[in-house]
Amino acid sequence: MNTLKIMKKEILLDHSTIVYNRAIDDIYLEKDWNIYTGDWWTEKDWVYGKHRENSPGMIVSRASYNFNTMIEFEASTVLPSTHDINFMWNGSWDEKTNKRTIAYVAGLQGWWEGKVGIEKSPDYKLTAGTGLFNFEPGKIYFIQGGSIDGHIFIFVDGKLLLEITDPEPIDYLKYGRVGFEAYCSYIKIRNIKIRKIEWKARELSYTPEF
Repeated sequence: MNTLKIMKKEILLDHSTIVYNRAIDDIYLEKDWNIYTGDWWTEKDWVYGKHRENSPGMIVSRASYNFNTMIEFEASTVLPSTHDINFMWNGSWDEKTNKRTIAYVAGLQGWWEGKVGIEKSPDYKLTAGTGLFNFEPGKIYFIQGGSIDGHIFIFVDGKLLLEITDPEPIDYLKYGRVGFEAYCSYIKIRNIKIRKIEWKARELSYTPEF
């Protein structure tokens, strides 16, 4: 069975229903996404995002996904851009201020110092990051990220890079929008899928080694 393992949980990919998977075409952004900040367009099988400001350049889904959500996609920076391939879920957007409000955010090569990171908007009191991933600008990565009742994770090319648990999980019944972000960066994305996570508990224990 095709699975992803995080602490005490096993994500059952074969049973995690794909609820969004549409080919990228000329009306892809117009039909399924709101462009809020930055420049976004499609070329062939790719969605491109470019934003020069030190702020999120974002597209956000028109639909809400009100369940334990995982986003999977392929992405790379567009050279000479070298950083910040970011995405969000369990999210919301304030139309009056044109800013992201409540959301989980994850990404590669961000947080100003080339980190894989996870954070919770809008107060950012919950954050986690690591600089141990050897990111290559321009390389295409397969990214999977999401959360199970506040247990947040990000995988790249099938390898778990970071996980964190939120003691006050976002209520996904209220906040269900997903999105992509170019933070002072130039990125491209394709093969975007959204899954409703099915998972099972797994017992973890040590066998004495001495």
